[in-house]
Amino acid sequence: MRNQGARRIALSGLLTSLMLVFGLIERQFPLPIAVPGVKLGLANSVLLYSLYMLGIRQSVVLMLLKALLSWLIYMNLSAMLYSLAGGVLSLIAMILAMRIKGVSVIGVSALGAVFFNVGQILAAMLVLNTPQLLLTYLPVLMISGVVTGVLTGMVAQTVMKHLSHLNGGKLG
Repeated sequence: MRNQGARRIALSGLLTSLMLVFGLIERQFPLPIAVPGVKLGLANSVLLYSLYMLGIRQSVVLMLLKALLSWLIYMNLSAMLYSLAGGVLSLIAMILAMRIKGVSVIGVSALGAVFFNVGQILAAMLVLNTPQLLLTYLPVLMISGVVTGVLTGMVAQTVMKHLSHLNGGKLG
């Protein structure tokens, strides 16, 4: 089983790197939308893959690593706080949703994207003392979260289908 542990660590390192690269790509090439802050959320598809293929504990570690390493790379403390708040709420929502029979990977992803935005807005409200964000900006981000969550869920579902052999053919 020692080989299995090394394989799991290597896969976790690869997934963390992939989340960081996707985050960098999204920073460099923002979506051509008039609403600031809307992103496709490609890192979410990686975290979703991790949830189904590696489990909750490893996914929590990956989410924390992504937030902390992003902070070290970009040296932006407020961005890390927003990412951490969004990541924690998103992960909790996805964990709960995947336990509900009949909720697909795409549904779990959409819910995760919405709650990521909720977490970021709540953090921004606290940091910037702007409670009006709840009524002005959050509804827009929730709609975009559903759309982008469905898209990243479709990506994650396809990747999981083709890479399920890494987890012994299981999806969850």
